[in-house]
Amino acid sequence: MAEPYELEYEYEGLSENLPLYLHLTAGAAAGILEHSVVYPLDSIKTRMQVVGVNRNMIYSTMFDSFRLVSTTEGFRSLWRGISSMIMGAGPAHAVHFAVYEQAKHTLSFGNTSSQPFVAGVAGGIGTAVSEFLMNPFDVVKQRMQANSSTYSSILSCTRSVFKTEGISAFFVSYPTTLIMNIPLQTIQFGLYEFFKTSFSDPSEYSPFTHILSGSLSGAIAAAVTTPIDCAKTLLQTRGISHDASVRSVNGIFTSLKAITSTFGFRGLFRGITPRVLSFMPATAISWTTYEYFKYILAQ
Repeated sequence: MAEPYELEYEYEGLSENLPLYLHLTAGAAAGILEHSVVYPLDSIKTRMQVVGVNRNMIYSTMFDSFRLVSTTEGFRSLWRGISSMIMGAGPAHAVHFAVYEQAKHTLSFGNTSSQPFVAGVAGGIGTAVSEFLMNPFDVVKQRMQANSSTYSSILSCTRSVFKTEGISAFFVSYPTTLIMNIPLQTIQFGLYEFFKTSFSDPSEYSPFTHILSGSLSGAIAAAVTTPIDCAKTLLQTRGISHDASVRSVNGIFTSLKAITSTFGFRGLFRGITPRVLSFMPATAISWTTYEYFKYILAQ
């Protein structure tokens, strides 16, 4: 008697055919978890990169920064602005992963095998869309993370920025963000697919592989793009600077010039340690959560 016919699905092969809302759900969950867990490290990185705000507060190294914050403000201050991050990260990451999967499917002509180059290009396309949504929330978040922040809530911060600097302040860093994040995400997504393929069969669900691949790809991408991240931070916090030359910056080149004038060439890598250390678990969490949701939802 013939054996009953059984269907065996590979979650990697099914992913591109899943309904859009499933990609949105997985992406939103991944984005919120990714940023929430490492938020204090992100706050320290921002404080190390801000220029011309409080000359009495010098954040030279990551450990000195943690010590300074704990003795002067308390660790609770490192969570300022997290609500803005959550409000923006959920929708932005949902759109990011949805666009990524669709672009990957389109560029590969429906081929479900792992292709690092296609994944990298798809990641860059997803970034361009998602960062436009996230940029205003990121501006508010970094304004509240700065050590001189006096905003009581994200609403008061938003009102203040809009009233004193106009709507353009929420998007002045968008071109610089793209200059940073398109190569960052292209490197990260491409390396993730490369590492995932190298460590295991991509058609199999392997949490350890996703963690390791996410950590390595995130660390490399974060380190390479740190100088542009410094420029982005300066653009997003220029409105609270006491330095006239900083307040007048309007793009990536003037930002880089202001940074090197203040800190020298080494200033372009301020915050690289907390940035890399935050990206490693963040990307590991993001990819692992996303792959888990994709696996569960595909069943």
